[in-house]
Amino acid sequence: MNTHNSLKVVILDRDGVINRDSDDFIKSADEWHPIPGSLEAIARLSHAGYRVVVATNQSGIARGLFTIETLNGIHQKLHDQLARVGGQIDFIGFCPHGPDDGCECRKPKPGLFHQIGSRLNISLRGVPAIGDSLRDLLAAHEAGATPILVRSGKGRNTEQALEKKSGFDTIPVFDDLSGAVDALLT
Repeated sequence: MNTHNSLKVVILDRDGVINRDSDDFIKSADEWHPIPGSLEAIARLSHAGYRVVVATNQSGIARGLFTIETLNGIHQKLHDQLARVGGQIDFIGFCPHGPDDGCECRKPKPGLFHQIGSRLNISLRGVPAIGDSLRDLLAAHEAGATPILVRSGKGRNTEQALEKKSGFDTIPVFDDLSGAVDALLT
């Protein structure tokens, strides 16, 4: 495995970072709505030579709320809308398990991040990982990536929780994906 990245990679959470989140889960393509500016931000990353990958917990599958086929339809809508603005996502890694399944791929565990590193044959050291929840940040940190918080989705609550969590007070915080991408590209 490469210890220095020749590839520029960014890892994104999905719900609350790219699209609007829902406490009732995003269960169909009709329920999937991008956060304003998020698709354009991904397009800017693509144009700047970044490979954009997604790491997302999708326990709705284990809970019987939707199927893998439905999830594929949601992701096809994401890919289609992103293509219209000139962006692309190289890979979407997802954990289909429930919170009590004890898997290694469900964030806050780093398994999904390790899968991404293996698939791209890179070290995740220093790779920006943008999320809106504490579990996103913990998984990124554990995998050696650089956690970045956005206030969209659950991010405002997460930001308040970070103030009490030792060692996480230096994580960069941005209003949304567009703001985080502005900072990455300057």
